[in-house]
Amino acid sequence: MQLNIILLNFAYALIGGLITIFFMFVGYRILDLLTKFDTSEQLLKGNRAVGSVVSGIFIGIGVAVGLVIGLGLN
Repeated sequence: MQLNIILLNFAYALIGGLITIFFMFVGYRILDLLTKFDTSEQLLKGNRAVGSVVSGIFIGIGVAVGLVIGLGLN
């Protein structure tokens, strides 16, 4: 019984991680479409402002998806 619960929680965590990575990718692509410049190119040039925006998007999406998954487990 205990092993089933552990495996189920591991599966939830794995699926949640994959969903979070997917949404981060989608958020990055949306940012790339909304801006006039190439985000990847600016990051390669070392543009810290673009890096801050991208990191903010990743943190925001990660927190939001993490809360949704965490609340779904209750």
